[in-house]
Amino acid sequence: MKLEVKKIGNSTGLILPRELITKLNLEQGQWLHVTEMPDGGVRLTPYDPDFDKAMALVDDIMDEYKDTLRALAQ
Repeated sequence: MKLEVKKIGNSTGLILPRELITKLNLEQGQWLHVTEMPDGGVRLTPYDPDFDKAMALVDDIMDEYKDTLRALAQ
């Protein structure tokens, strides 16, 4: 699916097609969670506060054990 970045008022944004809104089970006013992917892309998923808390915990763990994780990756 290809989306065009557009000027919306004084902002820049995307307009999501109806089929994508339906697939993600979104309604107007809901939030999306954006995850940066290793290949430089992004993943959009419906915002989930529990997922957000889990990702914050993972970030803290990765920061605390970055040297250990780096050594394990080699």
